[in-house]
Amino acid sequence: MAAGGSDGEATDGSGPKTPEDADEPGTDGQSEKQKKQRSFWKELPVLIGVALVLALVIKSFVVQAFYIPSESMENTLLVGDRVLVNKIVYHTRDIKRGDVVVFSGLDSWDPEVDVAEPSNPVSKVFHAIGSTFGVVPGEKDYIKRVIGVPGDRVKCCDAQGRITVNGVPLDEKSYLYTDPETRERNKPSDIPFDVTVGKGQLWVMGDHRELSYDSRNHRGDPGGGTIPTNRVIGRAFVLVWPLNRMDTLPIPKTFDQPALNKATAAALPAALGLAGAVPLTLIRRRLRT
Repeated sequence: MAAGGSDGEATDGSGPKTPEDADEPGTDGQSEKQKKQRSFWKELPVLIGVALVLALVIKSFVVQAFYIPSESMENTLLVGDRVLVNKIVYHTRDIKRGDVVVFSGLDSWDPEVDVAEPSNPVSKVFHAIGSTFGVVPGEKDYIKRVIGVPGDRVKCCDAQGRITVNGVPLDEKSYLYTDPETRERNKPSDIPFDVTVGKGQLWVMGDHRELSYDSRNHRGDPGGGTIPTNRVIGRAFVLVWPLNRMDTLPIPKTFDQPALNKATAAALPAALGLAGAVPLTLIRRRLRT
């Protein structure tokens, strides 16, 4: 006699399957889906936290977004634009004339735009996050174009009304503000000046010269209007918002003139001669002794 059921089929003793049993696989699938959903919502705060930490690390060391709060860089940058700032570029090369830089004016320049400070801790947290992603303006951050680097003599103006660097006139037509209605372009400067940029300093100006409160207006400050290079946060290299204005921020061609470096080139032989004279003098003294 065959063991098991009457028809000879092997059974596990659990009895025949019912319609309810047939629905169990679907029930298990639905339960698994619910578990995954619960798991996702549990992990979401962790994912957000990790994203914020990564954003802060990137902001601190690599790239940071900045919000443009004023009209001082028009037409290059408009109020409400967002730019990305490279924070490591000046660890690999010097700041160049024509660079658009973001720098801190803390304890130095007064802000061009008054930014209301958050009134409560929650607002401060959201303001800090917004500043990180370039959604709100920083309280003491400025954005200007570098016109003169250490050792440069920057002067306004020559007989044609142009700013000169080391005696070489700049052709600023490509970036100076132009009124969209009248098509009139700003003059390079209505304020005369003649400044030699000191070591570790920069002479900076906005592209909208009639509205920009820049080095020209701070000549009575300790730096004579210049800013310290160690206050530079980084170079603005691309405009990312709004999307219809997305563009790079290259150095204008006028700053590529080889003659701009003639002062440095002229001083080089003298510097080399001095460097060679010092050891020779010491050797002569030693021989006499």
